[in-house]
Parts: sequence; C-alpha cells; structure tokens
Amino acid sequence: MASNNQGSQGKSNRGFASMDPERQRQIASEGGKAAHEKGTAHEFTSEEAREAGRKGGQARSQNRKKSQ
Repeated sequence: MASNNQGSQGKSNRGFASMDPERQRQIASEGGKAAHEKGTAHEFTSEEAREAGRKGGQARSQNRKKSQ
C-alpha cells in the first residue's frame, strides 16, 4: 500500500494548512507587510468592502437554498 503522508487523524503533515494557526498568522502578516512596502497591496475603499460583503452574503444565501 502506498504512503499518503497522513497521520493517524487523516490530516496531512505537510503544507501551510497543517501548521500551527499562530504560525500561519505570522506568515500571512509578513506577506501583507511586504506587499504594502512594495506598493502592490490592494486596499479596499469602504464602498468596495461593502460590495464584497453584499456579494458574499448573496452567495451564502444561494448555497443555503440549494442544500435544503
């Protein structure tokens, strides 16, 4: 039987998702800071954030209707 790199709980022991949540936050924070320093980070206006939230709410609503 081939090895699938999974531990006894069925989770992979490799990659970003398997890391400690605090370490994930540290890495993400470093990336965000670097993007801002480089000038490539996107900063939402309040209107853009409002629109994104509205779209997310609509998508969530549609998913709930399909699963019922």
